[in-house]
Amino acid sequence: MELFTALNISKSYAAHKALDKVNITVPEQSIFGLLGPNGAGKTTFIRIVNRIIAPDEGEILFNGKKMGAEEVEKIGYLPEERGLYKKMKVGEQALYLAQLRGMTHQDATRKLQYWFDKFELRGWWNRKVEELSKGMQQKVQFIVTIIHNPKLLIFDEPFSGFDPINVNLLKEEILTLRNNGATIIFSTHNMASVEELCDHIALINNSKKILDGNVKAIKKTYKMNTFEVNFTGFEEDLRTFLPPSFHVILQKKEDDGSIARIQLPGNMTTNDLLREMIPHVSVRSLNEIIPSMNDIFIRAVTEQNSITPDLSTIQS
Repeated sequence: MELFTALNISKSYAAHKALDKVNITVPEQSIFGLLGPNGAGKTTFIRIVNRIIAPDEGEILFNGKKMGAEEVEKIGYLPEERGLYKKMKVGEQALYLAQLRGMTHQDATRKLQYWFDKFELRGWWNRKVEELSKGMQQKVQFIVTIIHNPKLLIFDEPFSGFDPINVNLLKEEILTLRNNGATIIFSTHNMASVEELCDHIALINNSKKILDGNVKAIKKTYKMNTFEVNFTGFEEDLRTFLPPSFHVILQKKEDDGSIARIQLPGNMTTNDLLREMIPHVSVRSLNEIIPSMNDIFIRAVTEQNSITPDLSTIQS
């Protein structure tokens, strides 16, 4: 069942087209990755979902109904641009923001104390926000984003500025939130996090959605019939005996043998590869190369742009 659906969303700023008829469906109780290079339109899309700005065309459905102001209360939004009031005390501000989301003072205090203990922030309750490190401020913002148990959570680059320990802490909490019933839209450039967390993704580039679907299904679609073979007993070029249609992408000597990556023609299988190799080498292992989300991101964007991608926008 879909919790959230965007239908033909378009938005322009003067002569710039930020979104062009984007359709996105987010299944209930899933983690949905919203991906794209810088400037692709992701932030505009998120602002439309939060009713910060309105689309020029299209509509947003929430639980099958057109989204209105009352549905915004069911959303928790952690923006990429952090925004706590520096001079306020941490606990005072967290209580204020929780009550803005409709919680009573008593309920907010109880839940905040639980989360502050869990994130090791209890000792900072009466300190000013400006005394917190960047990572600690982000922990506070994460807490006030989820404190009212929203049905839909939107995280925009949630791991920015965190050390590896706290990144793992947040990842565990995001998975727990999903398992407890939340639906999560997760925008990031970090493809490793997408591999770990996301059930589904949509990739936006140049204002258009160019790819979407289940992560496992997408990776299967982008497979290129390529295999890595670990072998011994032969140190010459494999192309001396492999048919020309077997494309040797890589071959290198290791301390205890050799490794090769070989792309097979579409009509060939691993049995065909082994049949060619076994008379000449001793095969120790054979594994299919499954493309990473980073590989797929680069390939899909490059194919649409027909230019060399800007790798500085992508983190492995």
